[in-house]
Amino acid sequence: MTFGESISCCFSKYADFNGRASKPEFWWWMLFIFLASLGARMISPVLSSLFSLATLLPCLAVTTRRLHDIGRSGWWQLIVLVPLIGWIVLVYWCVQDSRATADY
Repeated sequence: MTFGESISCCFSKYADFNGRASKPEFWWWMLFIFLASLGARMISPVLSSLFSLATLLPCLAVTTRRLHDIGRSGWWQLIVLVPLIGWIVLVYWCVQDSRATADY
């Protein structure tokens, strides 16, 4: 999956929490979010806030689908509420390879 395909896919599945997201789809999307947020922040903090608000749901959805791809529930995103360790665990899970079968 290419950078453009990933962005298109994530916006087309704006609030779709079912299914799976491949590793490239997830990481290209995260790169887009990082770069676009950085660019919006350079223009205006208000624009950056609006962009973050507009992309919150697709970010949650693609992360849920990525967790489904490795055989975990999307609710595991809540682990980021544990300071520092939560982010490390979530990133570790997101870099894992896809599982052949999953219940999601």
